[in-house]
Amino acid sequence: MKAMILAAGRGERMRPLSDTMPKPLLEAGGKPLIGWQLERLVAAGFTDVVVNVAHRGEAIAAALGDGSRFGATISYSQEPEPLEVGGGIATALPLLGEGMALIVSGDVYAEYDYDLLRARASAMDATAAPPHLHMVMVPNPGYHPDGDFSLAEGRLALDGASRLTFGNVALYRTSLFQELPRREKLKILPLFGVWANIGTPDELARLDRQLHRMRRERVLR
Repeated sequence: MKAMILAAGRGERMRPLSDTMPKPLLEAGGKPLIGWQLERLVAAGFTDVVVNVAHRGEAIAAALGDGSRFGATISYSQEPEPLEVGGGIATALPLLGEGMALIVSGDVYAEYDYDLLRARASAMDATAAPPHLHMVMVPNPGYHPDGDFSLAEGRLALDGASRLTFGNVALYRTSLFQELPRREKLKILPLFGVWANIGTPDELARLDRQLHRMRRERVLR
């Protein structure tokens, strides 16, 4: 099974540091952020790795090379511009192949045991039945206090009292991206379907407009 490290973003919030250095190459604890991720992937047995690059991608390729010094084999998915998570995965699909893939962000430091995900992926890969993805959720950081999803009996829920943040670590069945366009910007969360927490009249009106637009687009197809 392959892993993919997302490393194509510009890191706007890290400017000016990211103006000259790709965000995944910024160091913490004496190593680049992407280096920590790569080492943990290899330690868990994920040695076939795809890295997508765009902004200063040549610097990332120079730092990681073919991956041999990390005990990995690295393939690079070159993007004309950062394509967001959904677009990046869809564009890298020829390199990822069929089956399950572990997707992690290159600018996240996580002492998560990726061995646990290998076992989970093997169980998911043994059948074509749902679930088709497995997301790692984390406590809400200070800059994202409202979180992304709730959990109900270990499954993502659209609403609930206790919300968590997507930790940018997930297993995906690559067939989820098969029909998506290549080399286009696509965010990942909207691909899971429309999600709206309606708490104000403005939010209700916004959802109403979105659903009417989607209905018109379906009629025109």
